[in-house]
Amino acid sequence: MNKDQVKGTLKDAAGKVQETTGKVIGSTEQQVKGIKKQVEGHAQKTVGDIKEAVKDARQK
Repeated sequence: MNKDQVKGTLKDAAGKVQETTGKVIGSTEQQVKGIKKQVEGHAQKTVGDIKEAVKDARQK
């Protein structure tokens, strides 16, 4: 695992918590921020996955 995969996973998890918190307190703004953070986290994890795949392909 590389740093982008780890950071992306953490950002995705934080976004889920923020979205859920927004639902509980009735804040659409917090829900949207949480969803945005999830998308950013997923994108960052995908970049990390690609980097890892390239690294593995070079080692073969």
